[in-house]
Amino acid sequence: MATSTIPLPANPLPDNAPPVLVIPAQAHEQHDTHDPGKPDSARQLVFGLLFGVVFGFLLQKSGVAQYEVLMGQLFLTDFTVIKVMLTAITVGMLGIFSLRALGLVELHVKPTRYAANIAGGLLFGVGLALLGYCPGTGVAALGQGNYDAIAGILGLMAGSYFYAETSGYLGSTIQKIGNRGGIMLPDLLGMRLAVFLAVFVPLLVLGLFVMAQLAP
Repeated sequence: MATSTIPLPANPLPDNAPPVLVIPAQAHEQHDTHDPGKPDSARQLVFGLLFGVVFGFLLQKSGVAQYEVLMGQLFLTDFTVIKVMLTAITVGMLGIFSLRALGLVELHVKPTRYAANIAGGLLFGVGLALLGYCPGTGVAALGQGNYDAIAGILGLMAGSYFYAETSGYLGSTIQKIGNRGGIMLPDLLGMRLAVFLAVFVPLLVLGLFVMAQLAP
């Protein structure tokens, strides 16, 4: 059986240069150049749009896109928001870790940076208190006809642009303070994931039950 070889170019490096790995052209063409950071099919875009529509629908139906409900949570007179959030955390946590155990999804945990998280949380809280909406509920509120949310959406776009322009500076300053990497709550508590779920999920359910009794 005849075989063919691919001639390699002469080594243009000096004799004292460090060794390098030369990859033949044929092998390079067969190398997988897929970028995991980009969607590999239109199906992911369709699923993203579908789940986004469902998420917005549930936000609107649960009432958390209403200004009075959001302000009621801040004044501790309406606990709809925290009930929705605790329910979403419980269902989402069970769902995502079940899908992960089945090998259907991969987790991409955002890094925990104490200084940046605290500063961002304070800025987020001030914006929520002044506007009456968070980014997600603001878009849902605009969809249901609350035009006062337009100011928040414009601010969201301006803030995104400002962050993009200053991300290099922030990455070399505040984001380095208290950088713990991609840790999760079970890692922080030193618990196995199964034990954490067995303890934390019943506590969330109990909290929801107590809240429903005290603040129906």
